[in-house]
Amino acid sequence: MKLGTLVKPLLVAGLLVAGPVMAAPGAQQVLTASPIDEIVERYPAMMAEGIREGLKRNQQLPPMVAETIGYVVTNSFSAADIEQQIVKDLEQNLSGKQLEAVQSWYETPVAKKISGAEIAASDPAAWKQIRARAPELAEKYEGTDRANMFERFDRAARATESAVDTSIAVQLGLATAMAAFSNDSDNYEAVKQKIESQRGILRGVVEKQVYDSYLHTYEKMSAQEMGLYIDFLESSAGAAFSKTVTQSIQQAITDPIESIGNQMARFLTPEN
Repeated sequence: MKLGTLVKPLLVAGLLVAGPVMAAPGAQQVLTASPIDEIVERYPAMMAEGIREGLKRNQQLPPMVAETIGYVVTNSFSAADIEQQIVKDLEQNLSGKQLEAVQSWYETPVAKKISGAEIAASDPAAWKQIRARAPELAEKYEGTDRANMFERFDRAARATESAVDTSIAVQLGLATAMAAFSNDSDNYEAVKQKIESQRGILRGVVEKQVYDSYLHTYEKMSAQEMGLYIDFLESSAGAAFSKTVTQSIQQAITDPIESIGNQMARFLTPEN
């Protein structure tokens, strides 16, 4: 038998064996390994609940209108669309090695423990418990390493930063509906200026909420486990993953807001 007839089959067999081992995981595979896909499934309900609660605090807004806006919001966001946006952006922004590093992290026991806690805390039903326990946990961890780690965690996870930007965008979009309800042509611009002028105050409120959630979510994590998590978030792969995911979610959430405002404007404005 000639040497060439041996080399080709062996080469092909070698590639077939080595291929699956060496191939980098796809963006969808990495997203599935992380808790993001399960958290994203709850985003429509989270957005609707958050907006509904905020609107109900407006004394000039009838409860029925607040409920209607909440209904429109629920039907304007698609978890599948948000996930598709994240996968697309991960494919564009992360290298194969970075995706592999992220996948490797989320397969560790520590990451799985943290992911479970994050998924549980993302349920809107957990919000009341987080708010109720906030004073107790703040006092418990005051001056501790856990409290001191928050600033580093928040910066690495981009939690407060992305939440403030998203909140501003959502409020500006919904101002369209409020302008229609008030029948005041100047109302939208006035609301826009007011919201932008209060960005600093909003950041303080959001940061407090993020801190409360941080203490509740990671309460059962050891300092070593949190250290490993923050190390991942600060790594090249972790930082790229976190930045891409937060930006993708923000885009997927804010893009439908203008449509929601227009729908509500048509609903609230009587036909001539």
